[in-house]
Amino acid sequence: MPDVVLAGRAISKSFGQVQVLFGVDFAIRRGEIHALMGENGAGKSTLMKILGGYQPASAGTVEVDGAATVLRDSGDAERLGIVMIHQEFSLAETMTVEENIYLGREVVRHGFLDRATMREGTRKVLAELECPVDPDARVGGLSVSEKQMVEIAKAVSRDVRVLIMDEPTAVLTGAETEILFRLIRRLTAQGVGVAYISHKLTEVKAISDRVTVLRDGRWVETRPTAELSPDDIARLMVGREISDMYPPRLPPPDDAPTVLAVDHLSIPGWVRDASFTLRRGEILGFAGLVGAGRTELMEGLVGLRRRTAGEVRATGVAEPIRTIDQAVAAGIAYLTEDRKGKGLLVDKPLTPNLTLLALARYGRIFVDRAAERRALVAAIAEHRIKTADLDARVASLSGGNQQKLLIAKTMQVEPKILIVDEPTRGIDVGTKHQIYLFLAAFVAAGGSVVIISSELPELIGLAHRVVVMRDGRITGTLSGADIEENEVVRHATGLKGAHADA
Repeated sequence: MPDVVLAGRAISKSFGQVQVLFGVDFAIRRGEIHALMGENGAGKSTLMKILGGYQPASAGTVEVDGAATVLRDSGDAERLGIVMIHQEFSLAETMTVEENIYLGREVVRHGFLDRATMREGTRKVLAELECPVDPDARVGGLSVSEKQMVEIAKAVSRDVRVLIMDEPTAVLTGAETEILFRLIRRLTAQGVGVAYISHKLTEVKAISDRVTVLRDGRWVETRPTAELSPDDIARLMVGREISDMYPPRLPPPDDAPTVLAVDHLSIPGWVRDASFTLRRGEILGFAGLVGAGRTELMEGLVGLRRRTAGEVRATGVAEPIRTIDQAVAAGIAYLTEDRKGKGLLVDKPLTPNLTLLALARYGRIFVDRAAERRALVAAIAEHRIKTADLDARVASLSGGNQQKLLIAKTMQVEPKILIVDEPTRGIDVGTKHQIYLFLAAFVAAGGSVVIISSELPELIGLAHRVVVMRDGRITGTLSGADIEENEVVRHATGLKGAHADA
């Protein structure tokens, strides 16, 4: 096809004895957005890394402009205009935004760095992304969404012909996503081809021209996006009908006791005078826009942030909870939204990641390695973690399997109260369903859950009550028929509820 700029023909890939891709075809045309869909572990990122020069194929051919091409590394690919934005950040945290954007391709004039030119280029690309980040800011001090925008700026600042994007909006706000979409459309109007990986089905429907679906490393189908509904895509991904995504929501008994009480909690710079309760057998949702203070409230609750006022009490605990050790002792476990930065040691094997929180269970002086191994085997079976090797490093797992490992790690302390922050961010529909079933089973067994989510359908489908926050304050608590999208948005934007704008 004369308009194909980059293609993989009959691509297969094995890691040792484990084959992860089986003769897959994938082609990117000039000026199109081609979405690549599949469950976690389907082989999407591996295929894109082969097309981006980061990994060699075990079999098959990479073609650029119709000609078979050997990409020895990502440098070869970038010289041909093929640029990849990875799901994991590849930024130098101690360097500035400007230094990261030009890292490895610094502009030199008369033997010296041409900082004026690089500064102008940085400002221009950040302006295109409507990103107000200071070029002199250290990347390590940026928020997660700001880092993602810098990754995108770094990629599009190059002379790009093919842009490969792996979950680019997983940590972006709705407004940031719309800005990115406008940029993508400008690039495709100039003839740039885009390969786009995302688990957000409505997003793929809105932005892409074609969809290719992989399942278990095999090609399933390639069709124009206009011919597919989000349900059609989900069905192709998992190989079955997607129905009843959310498990039945059984209300807590009328006499269910309060297991957690938070009174007038304040976190400097983030949260003011927050109060709420949690009952046994309840899923309590927290909604709000980015920056509303939800994560900071939960970190303060469990003792990970300093608080200046307020009290946290759990059932059966005599003293108020002020430290993370006290929270764990009270049966409270916190599952962070940043699984790679704070939740898991991604360069370490699975076993120490699983048992780290509950290490005392596996020995006081010497660790019982056999017991750890048994715990890992049990966790893999219980949480359906896909790994070809029990000794594999966490970084080798797909995002969904990393998230399931983080849940398994958290459950090692046998919590009564589980606080989960963005538990399905960047996760495919099949894995989301597994996590929803796990949460439902946990509360059915007498546990209680606090869930922070930026996906309103998730909160509406799971939560018995929804607490809405705005600018560090709780603006309302919704229940019953009031848990619906418009009502949540009105509270989150200040149109309704406590502290509403006049």
